[in-house]
Amino acid sequence: MSNEALIIKRMEYAVTRVTKTVFPGRTNHHNTLFGGEALAWMDEAAFIAATRFCRKPLVTVCSDRVDFKESIAAGDIVELVARVAHVGRTSIKVQVDIFVENMYNDNQHKAISGSFTFVALDEDRKPTPVLG
Repeated sequence: MSNEALIIKRMEYAVTRVTKTVFPGRTNHHNTLFGGEALAWMDEAAFIAATRFCRKPLVTVCSDRVDFKESIAAGDIVELVARVAHVGRTSIKVQVDIFVENMYNDNQHKAISGSFTFVALDEDRKPTPVLG
């Protein structure tokens, strides 16, 4: 299998979906999802996707342009979808989208998006190739 074919296969396998409900303990004073909570959920979903891709120890090194297009109310259901978007020599970039839907309607749409970059580490905590 070529390196490109392997990357495509691993990218497909690594897609990660996490569904959550926004309970009141996760909201801010506007009764909407606290932005820090959304970022933590996104980083976690991205970490799972990146780990599934390479099966190596990883650390988050960057979060890029997280766009909060819409607030998410307490009681809403959210689905985080994390996909490996780019593979470098020692790094993996993961795109994460948060889709929101009201608990009593079928209208799911994207509310938040961003990307997270991870670096694979060896046993000495030094960057190591993500493949191989």
